[in-house]
Amino acid sequence: MINSVKFFILLLIFSFGFLVRLYGFHNPIADWHSWRQADTSSVSRNFAEHGFDILHPKFDDISNVPSMIDNPQGYRFVEFPIYNVFQAGLFKLFGIFSIEEWGRIVSIVSSLFAGLFLYLIVRKYSGERVGLFALFFYIFLPYNIYYSRTILPDTTMVAAILGGIYFFDRWIQSRMKNWLLFSLATICTTSSILLKPYALFYIFVFLTVGYSAFGGAFFKNRKVQLFGLLAITPFMFWRMWMTQFPEGIPASSWLFNGNGIRFRPSYFRWIIFERLIKLISGFVGITFFLSGIYSLGREKNRLIYFAFILGALLYLTVFATGNVQHDYYQVVIMPVVAMMYALGASAILSIEKIKFLLIRWLIIIILTIPTLYFAWEQVKGYYYINNPAIIAAGEAVDRLTPKDAKVITSYNGDTSFLYQTKRKGWSSFQTSISGLINMGANYLIFANPNASELNFISQYKVVERGDNYIIYDLRKKP
Repeated sequence: MINSVKFFILLLIFSFGFLVRLYGFHNPIADWHSWRQADTSSVSRNFAEHGFDILHPKFDDISNVPSMIDNPQGYRFVEFPIYNVFQAGLFKLFGIFSIEEWGRIVSIVSSLFAGLFLYLIVRKYSGERVGLFALFFYIFLPYNIYYSRTILPDTTMVAAILGGIYFFDRWIQSRMKNWLLFSLATICTTSSILLKPYALFYIFVFLTVGYSAFGGAFFKNRKVQLFGLLAITPFMFWRMWMTQFPEGIPASSWLFNGNGIRFRPSYFRWIIFERLIKLISGFVGITFFLSGIYSLGREKNRLIYFAFILGALLYLTVFATGNVQHDYYQVVIMPVVAMMYALGASAILSIEKIKFLLIRWLIIIILTIPTLYFAWEQVKGYYYINNPAIIAAGEAVDRLTPKDAKVITSYNGDTSFLYQTKRKGWSSFQTSISGLINMGANYLIFANPNASELNFISQYKVVERGDNYIIYDLRKKP
């Protein structure tokens, strides 16, 4: 392919990929999976407002809901806050966008880098055409468009681990002599594990790359051992540090198989049909995926793809309940899905029985358009603001109450309502109202209040009653 044509195609893909991710850019955090987004952005907002104490990340929820332990300091110990440092740091440095918009920018840029590294990896093993297909599908599948502009660290982790694989592969090609490539591979891989330990499921790719080049001697090489040590040690230290703050560590054991769903019929229905076939592929796109799986038998470098697939399958299996409960968990395997799509599309273009290349391209186009359309139909509702009342109530609280006030937002533990108030407090009634008052609660807020919630008028002074919310001052009688 002529370099100028290739550059134009890449520029087109990345430019449109960036533009489509700006849809809903200014939306408040009240769309799909706003709970987890609010928790992430809350840590960043606390960094921006109170300083970058990265060893003691905090968010606004001081309840015992996440960890089942009282958390008066609001500690939030999950992934190491690399994502939050970027989000808050860029906000503080430039300030031209809101803290939420900077979070989306970090995710969007991360997704473009993830696409770039995916393209470079696939191009090396299967050629330019397959690489471009992989990039195209990764960038434009509607599922990936939505989640690569959410305020979550998952896409940044994917970008980092793909960068780690790319630079590690390049380092191996240099016969382990290029220390710049070693450093870049180490930084990317270490960062990916700190961002989300799910990156560890990509270890089979590293092992395959190294073993293919050096055989068994690869595992005995001191440089390789140093790489592994540097990649995992910061994560281990972070995990040990976290144990000092159990109140800030959300319960997570349920993610493995908390409801016993692993390998049950419903598990396969959710993972294969609801997620892969319906949500991600829009039904039609599964043709590309299955064609890609079938074509692996003829793929010269199939071992590298088997390594990617093995990691994805183990991830889906180990975190069975997490993957069924949360559809954003499949962000981790999207590079593998895009690879299979790319191999499938390339296989269709290589069908010798169809003599005319134009007809093969028409088949690709005929399959791609409904894939993107029906997948968009599945995802478009994710952008909707499902409960505008929490936005209105949050703005009123921020306008009417002191900045250091502590509030109760009754929202079944969902912190997205609490986040809108820009106050610390409780996202549910972990105890009685009088008990929460003794713990420091100042205000009680209801969105879309029902009759029983309006009955508090007889007990506490109403600060403001809007069309779809009511705010009570718990310190004053009516």
